[in-house]
Amino acid sequence: ISLPLSTLTPVRARDVEQPKKKLTIVSKKDYPLTSNFPYSLEQLQVSYCKLSRVDMRMLSLKALRKLDLSNNHIKKLPATIGDLSCLSELILHNNHLEAFSEALCLSTLQRTLQLLDLSQNRLQSLPAQFCQLRELVNLKLDDNELVCLPFHIGRLAKLRFLSAAHNQLAVLPSDFRKLSLENLDLFGNPFIQPNPLDHTMQLTFPLPLQEMASRAVSNLRIPYGPHLIPAHLCQDLELAKTCDCGRVCISFYIKTAVSMNLHQVSHTVVLVDDMGGTDAPVQQHFCSLSCYSEFLDNSLQRGIR
Repeated sequence: ISLPLSTLTPVRARDVEQPKKKLTIVSKKDYPLTSNFPYSLEQLQVSYCKLSRVDMRMLSLKALRKLDLSNNHIKKLPATIGDLSCLSELILHNNHLEAFSEALCLSTLQRTLQLLDLSQNRLQSLPAQFCQLRELVNLKLDDNELVCLPFHIGRLAKLRFLSAAHNQLAVLPSDFRKLSLENLDLFGNPFIQPNPLDHTMQLTFPLPLQEMASRAVSNLRIPYGPHLIPAHLCQDLELAKTCDCGRVCISFYIKTAVSMNLHQVSHTVVLVDDMGGTDAPVQQHFCSLSCYSEFLDNSLQRGIR
């Protein structure tokens, strides 16, 4: 009954250890080898640590929103990065990446990823499925070895900032016209000088039955899928090209390049070359010889005027 008790005092907020949400490691000596990363992390930067692969311990951080692995030696990305269901920023600047896998394009990153920095790597191409990352707002592809941009890049409707300077781009995909950007940088690419008379003829007469059927499916918007037709036909249909006339072509077409002022797709444009130009060549496809001939006639008339 007479046992003395100390007076209870409320705990001060600063005395309670808060869950760690941000961690930055910029030295190899500070990299944890025996301990795990805090599971509460929302932002993690690991740079200048000479990592040759993504540490699997990072992939258990389910609250992670930003992952910065810039300035390492990473050659390949594990598909399990796509399991980080909250990830909105992925920064891989200055690594040794040679590919960006289809699996990542088809993962939960489709719904979360808004910023992707793949600059200063060794990428030569991106998969057709790349344009499934439809939440992207900011995409950085500078200083790679890209010879082309994704065929359906116009499907990235939320994209506002695109930089692909210092690559090996000779021409832009026709879908590029559908973009609506705030800032665009394509400086230092070996763009060709477009000439409508320079063309690739990939037509046969008459058209093969498969091409005619595929065109009909696309033009009439008939539903299709691997449960209805072979998977390789679905892939062909995904790469359908739109002719000037509004109809589509699949594997048989005439292809040329036309000049486009990049201000048509972006409010701010970094000059394409040292000469002060803001024009770049864009691919154009024609479903028939008559469509191509009409295009040439119109081009000639514009030239005369």
